[in-house]
Amino acid sequence: MNPEKILVIRRDNIGDLVCTTPLIHALRTRFPKARLDLLVNSYNAPLLVGHPDVDHLYVYTKAKHRENGESALGVYWKRLLLLLKMRRTRYDVAVLANGGCMPRPLRWAKQIGACHILGFSEPGNPLANQINLPVVSPAQVMHEVEMLMTLMQPLTGEIVPAPNLSLVAAAGLAEEIRGKLPDLAGKKLVGLHISARKPSQQWPAQRFIELAQAIAKDTAVHLMLFWSPGSADNPFHPGDDEKAAMIMEGCAGLPLTPLPTHQLDELMSGLSLLDVLICSDGGAMHVAAGLGKPIVCMFGDSDVAKWHPWGVPYKVLQPASRNVVDLSVADLLSAYGQLVGQDIDPVHTEVSA
Repeated sequence: MNPEKILVIRRDNIGDLVCTTPLIHALRTRFPKARLDLLVNSYNAPLLVGHPDVDHLYVYTKAKHRENGESALGVYWKRLLLLLKMRRTRYDVAVLANGGCMPRPLRWAKQIGACHILGFSEPGNPLANQINLPVVSPAQVMHEVEMLMTLMQPLTGEIVPAPNLSLVAAAGLAEEIRGKLPDLAGKKLVGLHISARKPSQQWPAQRFIELAQAIAKDTAVHLMLFWSPGSADNPFHPGDDEKAAMIMEGCAGLPLTPLPTHQLDELMSGLSLLDVLICSDGGAMHVAAGLGKPIVCMFGDSDVAKWHPWGVPYKVLQPASRNVVDLSVADLLSAYGQLVGQDIDPVHTEVSA
């Protein structure tokens, strides 16, 4: 099959979209002359603005993400106009880049009138018969990247090896953030990302303080503190301002630069400056992997095999309780020391029971 117009649909969270970039790159490599477009939501769209593998980035807004003062009706009207614009392109293939056979991405593919719909089918799912280029959902647990790469088989007739994640940070914004840092000549820039959506992934502020104090004993290190801004009790967009303030107070006098990331492109640009990131499993972890950064990551109640950092050196710590609160500062320091003290070219995995 040699499609001339391909649309990839991925409407999920940050990590999901980052883990789709190897599939996007494989499509671009295999079909270099094809028009390759992407449909994403407004929340994760900044990840792929200006990405070299994407010809057109179509962005729609979920009603829950609408701007202040914007009505739900206005959101749906803009979505209809976007849909009509995409229909005029007459796509040869719409790729449903998500695990399983899900109704909403399938509805988008049908509404834009794609000739072929490529996606995962599931036995017994009534939606499966609407996918005319089906791939049976893998029975075994696979990394999200590897699972998505199986979608290449109907187009190529063969298994295509998975490339690395691929993100491009805005150079101008990265330089703006670099300007807020002291002279880092000869120093390692280590990031601490303290925010996590799931309670089981939230490491206590006091331990971040103790970790920062221990790492900062190395005078060749400068620390950056990343967090999602906002109050923890905000019902719509909870943040970690209070936690960050506690950490900064406890780290007074340390070489530490705070960076609350109000926008996703700001997070990308800040992470692009790092030498190492320490964080919990989540969007920031996958963004850092997409930027090629070595990572020490804490996993709570999530699947390491499916969601570990892809294509970069990393150390994973997951306690038997599947709650990161049971990880000690010593655990993190040990993993960090092993990561930075070794040749970090090859990928390395470690899971702590």
